[in-house]
Amino acid sequence: MTQVAVIHTAFEDSPRTVAFVEVGERVGTEALEYAYRWTQNIMDSWSLKMPEDGNDDVTVMGEIVNGMGIRSTSMGDHMLIGTTKYKVAPVGFEEI
Repeated sequence: MTQVAVIHTAFEDSPRTVAFVEVGERVGTEALEYAYRWTQNIMDSWSLKMPEDGNDDVTVMGEIVNGMGIRSTSMGDHMLIGTTKYKVAPVGFEEI
């Protein structure tokens, strides 16, 4: 199985790996989109594993402080598949 590492960099002083997402047989953009979706706080919290946005394919690596979940993945954050790093772009992903 393939994993995508989700690295928050957009609003942090230094990069932080916040999750590893198991993407199954998904590859390329489909894998990145899956990791992006499941690190979003749409209806509730992905990192607190709440019913709507929690997903067992996501291993939370970031620190949970005072019961507050981790922010959503945003434009400017990074994702890593193997040794290839991508940046979340305004539309889609850019290899960096």
